[in-house]
Amino acid sequence: MDEKKMRLETSMIHNESDAHEQGSLTTPIYQTSTFSFPSAAVGEKRFAGEDDGYVYTRLGNPTVKALEERIATLEGGERGLAFASGMAAVSAVLISLTKAHDHILCSNGLYGCTFGLLKMLEEKYSITHDFSFMEDEEELRSRLTKNTACIFIETPINPTMKMVDLSMVARVAKEYEIPVVVDNTFCTPYLQRPLELGCDVVIHSATKYIGGHGDVIAGLAVGKQEFMNSVAMNAQKDIGGVLSPFDAWLLIRGLKTLHVRLDRHSTNAEVIATRLKQHAFIQNVYYPGMEDHPQKPIQEKQMKTGGGVLAFEINGSKSDAQFFMDQLKLIKIAVSLGDAETLIQHPASMTHAVVPEEERKKMGIRDTLIRLSVGLESVEDIWDDLTQALEKCK
Repeated sequence: MDEKKMRLETSMIHNESDAHEQGSLTTPIYQTSTFSFPSAAVGEKRFAGEDDGYVYTRLGNPTVKALEERIATLEGGERGLAFASGMAAVSAVLISLTKAHDHILCSNGLYGCTFGLLKMLEEKYSITHDFSFMEDEEELRSRLTKNTACIFIETPINPTMKMVDLSMVARVAKEYEIPVVVDNTFCTPYLQRPLELGCDVVIHSATKYIGGHGDVIAGLAVGKQEFMNSVAMNAQKDIGGVLSPFDAWLLIRGLKTLHVRLDRHSTNAEVIATRLKQHAFIQNVYYPGMEDHPQKPIQEKQMKTGGGVLAFEINGSKSDAQFFMDQLKLIKIAVSLGDAETLIQHPASMTHAVVPEEERKKMGIRDTLIRLSVGLESVEDIWDDLTQALEKCK
């Protein structure tokens, strides 16, 4: 069957690179650091870029390449690259897009480590950054400068679940020839496809939904061939944050069930969000899949469902929020997301603790805000655990 005619769910399981030696149904793991050459002349050609064979796993590996080809297909991009972590992918892309004294415009809310990277780039290389709500073209244009090298977006934003209209941002950015980078971790290509909406580069912390089982740390990036080639030849090769063959194999395995898992994550999350909103001890619930979410039209335009992550605010104080979390039995306190298990965390003191308090408040991250990554368990068991913990907070 022509891969281009395959539906997305089928492409997660089948790929052109699936024709393996010895008829292996699964992708073989080429667990090797280096590759031998049949002759010195071939070795010379490979180092000169005149032969497509493999040299050294930091520069390329068949198992890793199979993953890179698959994620490029799923995102609708020309080339994908795999990294040792989501932050390795973020770092490689931003380093490749910027130089000293450039400017990065960001969505008003970012993962704490991305914020830390931006601060480091500013302190060491005078690469400045600003935050924008990106709610309309006028406000977006007012934030751009002559030195703006790229626009970096999370949507939904971690952890406030605010949405950014990607097609609107891409339309404005193209007028100024500014590339748009989207962290698509919360959605994956199954729920949201930024490249099809006009954006230029997509990044994933593949540790999350793509891996799906809490047993691998990895990052992915997808974009046009020319730009991704430059990332591979510089930021990836020379800095060296590459993915191991075994971890690439784990991600290929995770992709095969991604659509099934995300359907369940999303269904469970919508039920939990709806019930939390009706609970007396909950002040606010933030989930883009809810009908009364103020940005519901954006979610419907660019996301398949509301996803598996939500946030809510306890009606009380920081200590009340932490007390509630400590009462949970089934739900684990952990800072990741996208695992089979339901995970809960306190952004102000955990994932976003590196962000100064004043900046956190501007982002909407208050001390009473809690992020919940809804897992694959029975939704009734998840709800039972939440309600028994909430009862103890009265």
